[in-house]
Amino acid sequence: MTRKLNVAVIGYGYWGPNLARNVELSEEFELVCICDFSKATLKKASTNHANVKLVTSIEDALKLEHLDAIIIATPASSHFALGMKALKKNKHVLIEKPLAQTSRECRLLIKEAQFRNLVLMVDHTFAYTGAVRKMNDLAKTSLGDLLYYDSVRINLGLFQRDVNVMWDLAVHDLSILDLVTGFTPKAVSATGLAHVDGYPTNTAYLTLYYENSFIAHIHCSWMAPVKIRQTLLGGSNRMIVYDDLEPTEKIKVYDKGILLNPTDEEKYDMRVDYRTADMYSPKLNSVEALAMLIQEFAECVSSNRKPITDANSGFRVVSILEAADISLSKHGEPVPVVDI
Repeated sequence: MTRKLNVAVIGYGYWGPNLARNVELSEEFELVCICDFSKATLKKASTNHANVKLVTSIEDALKLEHLDAIIIATPASSHFALGMKALKKNKHVLIEKPLAQTSRECRLLIKEAQFRNLVLMVDHTFAYTGAVRKMNDLAKTSLGDLLYYDSVRINLGLFQRDVNVMWDLAVHDLSILDLVTGFTPKAVSATGLAHVDGYPTNTAYLTLYYENSFIAHIHCSWMAPVKIRQTLLGGSNRMIVYDDLEPTEKIKVYDKGILLNPTDEEKYDMRVDYRTADMYSPKLNSVEALAMLIQEFAECVSSNRKPITDANSGFRVVSILEAADISLSKHGEPVPVVDI
């Protein structure tokens, strides 16, 4: 019988408990260590994971014998340093989004992982949800030419100090766009404001420009009185409405659109024809996204294959956010997105 892969989770704050729980439930992984600098936090971890070693530094975790992989769920500012330490100790690494804080840091992590032939993966959780996986299937098979992506991702709080609202919320849409469209934007424009002293931008609007006839717009905010998670993906044949807060019908596919490629005679008619038909809600896989992500990480470590959300996808998302920060400081001036 093949032994389970030994994993340590670094960071047991907001997201760490969810990752640790799914690692313990995994058939491929063995959770052998949880690391957090806070002893009070480790006390909570001991309640949920009685037989797991608890340490206060990544150095102590990396000393463990037969450790195969590290999962990092710490503040974004520490992702690069912790990820690099783990890679240099020849451990496979999964890092909570974002992969790092700059495109340069991402490149260095990618280079180190490639040099050591290690799996480096980013936790773009939405890529593993049943809804987004279905969107991806439909985009590849029945939507036709992709035309636009429009998303509203707003709520009241949770205000953060280390990242602005784009890095907290828009990052999800950027990872969805990267998976579902396969397009890389050439430039991004971002506007927004910080309404609370001492905190970063809490409301922002991003527009992504592409070489082809596709455009994406994202509205994200910590200042809304209601929580909204609604996305529209438009194609030449069909259109999708994705509502992540909808309990049963998260994805609705509309067989609606305009009639494209008019004749020369129709061009002068000053009229757009519309096509309407049925709407349906496809059945979605109900397996928890994090369980799918942990399984993907395990399979990639075992077979040395590229993850769905590999480090390159992490780089592309960080590059967009990096350009968006510059655009934000220039009041919405479009800024080119760097290529890997």
